[in-house]
Amino acid sequence: MVDARKIDLHMHTTVSDGTDTPQQILTCAKDAGLSLFAVTDHDAIKAGRIIRELLADGDPRFLTGVEFSCRDGEGKYHILGYHYDPDAESINRVVETGHNLRMKKVETRIQFLISEFHMEFPEEEVAEILAMDNPGKPHIANMMIRHGYAESRDRAIKEYINKLHVKADYLLPEEAIRCILGAGGIPVLAHPAFGSGDELIIGDEMEQRLLRLLDYGLQGIEAFYSGFTPKLRTGLLNLAEKHHLYVTAGSDYHGKTKLVRIGDTGLSDADTLPDGLYRFLEAIAQ
Repeated sequence: MVDARKIDLHMHTTVSDGTDTPQQILTCAKDAGLSLFAVTDHDAIKAGRIIRELLADGDPRFLTGVEFSCRDGEGKYHILGYHYDPDAESINRVVETGHNLRMKKVETRIQFLISEFHMEFPEEEVAEILAMDNPGKPHIANMMIRHGYAESRDRAIKEYINKLHVKADYLLPEEAIRCILGAGGIPVLAHPAFGSGDELIIGDEMEQRLLRLLDYGLQGIEAFYSGFTPKLRTGLLNLAEKHHLYVTAGSDYHGKTKLVRIGDTGLSDADTLPDGLYRFLEAIAQ
């Protein structure tokens, strides 16, 4: 039996930009007293395969998960996928597409730092980043810090890496949603109020964005999230009820790189839990 208040369905491992290995995530989930958890690495599902092999009797229930980084003409989206068949062709095809797009962006960003700011990096360190499962801005920033080009990861990204403005290929949100559905999974919009950078999406803008994604087959929203205020959470829960959406909860745990703990979802602060959350738990029980 899953305790609805002790779930965390959004966390990252070393397979993407987290600092904990899949093995360490499983240990942390047990130590946190979770009854259900999911790993949602960016454009990758490798950690889930590792964790499933490690599970033993008495461990928290594990749910397959993924987080696709998407963009279209209207903005940026992170689409979570849950309870899918990890062997399905549709999910693996889009994972490969997302990985290839991510690697192209990483190479472009490193070359930009070299050409624009005359930074110098050892070839072996660049090769190490390019050999990772799914590297991103944090990995480039760490390399910059090691060589004295930035004092912190945040400054490295904001003052240097984000200065690159080029039209890049992105996975479309409809592609991510359809591939999750094709693998028998449940597509959910991650941290819906947060867009690109510091962008905050609320009110009519949020509902219009949501309606576009519903047309593609979106089934739920992450209304409980470590970075949400009670007001933001209430607004999203109202939208979920209005559109009869599933509701999920996630911390967005990354390990040592963020001041977020596993299980920090806001569920413990809620007087009552929404019907959408219970319906989601029923759906994944089937």
